[in-house]
Amino acid sequence: QDGPQRKKRKSEGGEVDKQLDIVAIGTAVGNILLYSTVKGELQSKLDGGHDSRVNCVRWHQESCCLYSCSDDRHIVEWNTQTCKWKGDNSSITCLCISPDGKMLLSAGRTIKLWDLETKEVYRHFTGHATSVSSLMFTTVKPTNESKPFDGITGLYFLSGAIHDRLLSVWQIRSDRKEKNAVMSFAVTDEPTFVDLTVSEVKEEPVKLAVVCRDGQLHLFEHILNGYCKKPLTSNCTIQIATPGNDGDSTPKPVPILAAVFCTDKESLLLVYGNALQPIIEKVSLNTSETHICLVRDVQKVLSLRTDAAVTKVKTPVVNSDAKVLVPGIPGHSTAVKTPALGKEKKKNKRKPGETEESIEERLGALDIDVSKVKTPGGLPQTDSFAVLLVQGLESNDAQILNKVLNTRKESIVKNTVARMPMHAVIPLLHELTKRLQGNPYSASLMVRWLKSVLTLHASYLSTLPDLIPQLGMLYQLMESRVKTLQKLSRLHGRLFILVTQVAASQTVQDVPEVNQTAKLVYEDDSSEEEGSDDEMIADKDSDENWDEDEEEQSDEQDMTVEKEINGDSDLEPENESEEE
Repeated sequence: QDGPQRKKRKSEGGEVDKQLDIVAIGTAVGNILLYSTVKGELQSKLDGGHDSRVNCVRWHQESCCLYSCSDDRHIVEWNTQTCKWKGDNSSITCLCISPDGKMLLSAGRTIKLWDLETKEVYRHFTGHATSVSSLMFTTVKPTNESKPFDGITGLYFLSGAIHDRLLSVWQIRSDRKEKNAVMSFAVTDEPTFVDLTVSEVKEEPVKLAVVCRDGQLHLFEHILNGYCKKPLTSNCTIQIATPGNDGDSTPKPVPILAAVFCTDKESLLLVYGNALQPIIEKVSLNTSETHICLVRDVQKVLSLRTDAAVTKVKTPVVNSDAKVLVPGIPGHSTAVKTPALGKEKKKNKRKPGETEESIEERLGALDIDVSKVKTPGGLPQTDSFAVLLVQGLESNDAQILNKVLNTRKESIVKNTVARMPMHAVIPLLHELTKRLQGNPYSASLMVRWLKSVLTLHASYLSTLPDLIPQLGMLYQLMESRVKTLQKLSRLHGRLFILVTQVAASQTVQDVPEVNQTAKLVYEDDSSEEEGSDDEMIADKDSDENWDEDEEEQSDEQDMTVEKEINGDSDLEPENESEEE
């Protein structure tokens, strides 16, 4: 009986070791790779569960199930019978299994707590504006030990989101009223790596290590005992820098990539340096100091060869007087001289004493006029501009690209874009997008190239399936520039009015005052005498007219009296009775 029992125990131990040495890796195409760290090879491949990129995978601590979430908005439980259910209306980015293994936390923009038996939502938590990047439980037992514990109620968990400098702490309650975070931890930049020590006793504080994108490590130590209104700041900040020796007196910061607590909870494993060859160092915790700067000489530790050639592409040396000849490009159809009869073919091998033929002699042998090859000013022609542009994009040579893209002539730009091959259109758009973010002078030149590319190659761009992500940055750049145009126009108009008013007031002040008093006054005495004589004559005329008017009125009265005496009147017969 002893023999079989021992074998059985060994086999059980072997199964446990076999399960512990497997690493699950989620891929961008939706598959999950199971990699054995002991054998150093791929053990198996899980596919058919997700249709899009896998964002997070988590092992169950007891049943050896594997849970994964993806951009296809589904959560998959990998077991002997694979179970799949919809977890959110958008992509799910993070998962976390409860300490008792009966609940599952999933997070996209909202955090949901799932019952793994029924696959139903137990709680909702809202508060993050962006996708959640980290999710983990901070406590194993509730702080209030008076009530019976059901395995989940009263526990705290931590969450962090993309582009968010606050790490939120949530508490699972039974009343379902409190859905917001109970406290938060503030850091200097977006968190990239988070690790913590789980609190097992009520009085035991939770230790939190947060690595930010700026390369700093923030350490927190706090007892979770309810609601806290203000965000908590770090107790200690750790940075790593070079000593600044060997000719360079300025110390340079060394980014911290990750930090993990050791089992004794009193020391940390720091990962810093280069991501290709990181350095791992064990550091003891000393939270009495608020800021710690560790001096490490990273250059002596790292032995990366930077002088090794990564690619076989060589940057061509282009002379301003040279014309690049490439078959298949218009403008190089030249007649080649046929060798005359009776002449022997020239041997390619040169004798030791001979000198090499110049470029001019070689072009003369091809019957190409050298004067036509050299353009005024030494600038290449349009057909060679297309060749230079393709060569500059492939070799990423800034000198060639600056020479071609700084062209001002519209005709050269259009012809160059029209003659360039199709495979160089997208790299040209990426280069133009990068240069549009520079100074306004270069941006004004790049807009001409961008207009020609979008006009001449619109049919090719419309056939690309990934056109939206390819041109996403360019579209956002143009949107941001256009949004500020209206405000800048208003500001330009107001400033123009102010400047013109100030200039007008200055010109008025600068004009000298004109003395309007007369320097010479001439008075004529004869004009006054003539004016008095005229007045006298006018008075006499008016008196004579007055006498004539009186005589006429007296004659008219005498005639009316005579008519009345004679019985004549001017009235009509019908009106005589009325007159009487």
